[in-house]
Amino acid sequence: MTTITVAYGDGIGPEIMEATLRILKEAKADITVESIEVGEGVYNRGFLSGISQDSLHTIKRNKVFLKSPITTPQGGGYKSLNVNIRKAFGLYANVRPCKSFYPYVGTKHPNLNLTIIRENEEDVYAGVEYRQTRNLYQSLKIITRIGCERIIRFAFEYAKKNERKKVTCLSKDNIMKFTDGIFHKVFDEISANYPDIANEHYIVDIGAARIATVPEQFDVIVTSNLYGDIVSDIAAEAVGSVGLAGSANIGDEIAMFEAVHGSAPKMAGKDSANPSGLLNAAIMMLAHIGQEEIADKISSAWLKTLEDGVHTSDIYQKGLSKAKVGTNGFANAVIENLGAKPKQLVSEKYHSIGTITTSAVKKAQQEKKVLVGVDVFIDLLEDDVEKIAQRVESIADGELKLHLISRKGLKIWPSEDTFTPKVLGDHWRLRFMSREKGAPTSHDEVVYLINKIQKTGIDFIQVVNLYTFDSTQGFALAHGE
Repeated sequence: MTTITVAYGDGIGPEIMEATLRILKEAKADITVESIEVGEGVYNRGFLSGISQDSLHTIKRNKVFLKSPITTPQGGGYKSLNVNIRKAFGLYANVRPCKSFYPYVGTKHPNLNLTIIRENEEDVYAGVEYRQTRNLYQSLKIITRIGCERIIRFAFEYAKKNERKKVTCLSKDNIMKFTDGIFHKVFDEISANYPDIANEHYIVDIGAARIATVPEQFDVIVTSNLYGDIVSDIAAEAVGSVGLAGSANIGDEIAMFEAVHGSAPKMAGKDSANPSGLLNAAIMMLAHIGQEEIADKISSAWLKTLEDGVHTSDIYQKGLSKAKVGTNGFANAVIENLGAKPKQLVSEKYHSIGTITTSAVKKAQQEKKVLVGVDVFIDLLEDDVEKIAQRVESIADGELKLHLISRKGLKIWPSEDTFTPKVLGDHWRLRFMSREKGAPTSHDEVVYLINKIQKTGIDFIQVVNLYTFDSTQGFALAHGE
């Protein structure tokens, strides 16, 4: 007997959870349920994360969490419950199967059958954001080599366990050469250890376009957090309905399972919502806790219900569907089909997803790290970059000299044109390097420089040290540098 934590959520959440748990009970799933409250009511009691500490402890104790959609209040500094839970419990892998159920669910892609493996903790979803000037807002994209290794190895192990033939990596390393670059590089390194599984890489924009137009060409996709969030919904729409999709969030010890759609408050209490997304998440949960036979039994009954034409309004097709039912009517039909097999739709063989352990990155620890310069970001309302340069050069009298000035990543000083462009701005990057080209510098020199800048009254808002690693540059050049 496995105890699972359950959250009924907001909007249509309680209705689809009741329907799902009723199906699990009739299928003889060997579980007991411990309920917690999350979402709107908890937010409104002053918990900005949407969950109390007691509920977090319950999830940690039971290790398996089935969650309905929740409503996050607008404004007021409220944080995403999903992001908080993923980070609190290290749920680094988001697994989202996307499969067509043609002709019983309308789609232009009847042969679509892919799984998206999305990194779940890093990227801009780290939530490290700043307002640094009156004009500029910043979000920090955080990617680690260890995070890349873990999610990419997870994707290949998933493909191996589920007899998938190909893993596709999506990144934007033609632009973000460090963050997306390391993701692509690690993908190439790890794919070499799986010679029986084909691999390929796409820049994310063309990859997303092909998911929308020819998704049949993909099998397993692995990508970072933001891209994964976007392409998952593209794939779900290609299937024919976001309302059918469930997902798993997997960590080393704890896992969360949920529907991918929202709480749809306008539909609440009308017995009209499709419980399939949460039910499919629960099927993945049962496989995760070792109850694969029950998972297969429920999956077969669900597919048989689709074949029987018993459909909720979101997938109802005039002339093909035989009965339009609500949440409870759909659950009743699935229960009646328990033990039956679909005739046309193929039931997946469900396996425990499991976890992947990644050893420490020894290569990164052995690299020689050398400080070679510093970027100082300043808040200064000015339109003449030559005035900024003259002012800064007059005070930079130590080992570090002004190397360039850039705005929004573009080098605008020194200018190689016959004139220096005047651009009104309040956010400038001053890059300082050693006077002796290529020579290392020290933290003392950086502190000396910052003190000199501070005494002029210039507001320095961010200081970023520039390093080399085994003589390889650890910072991007400015455009035009």
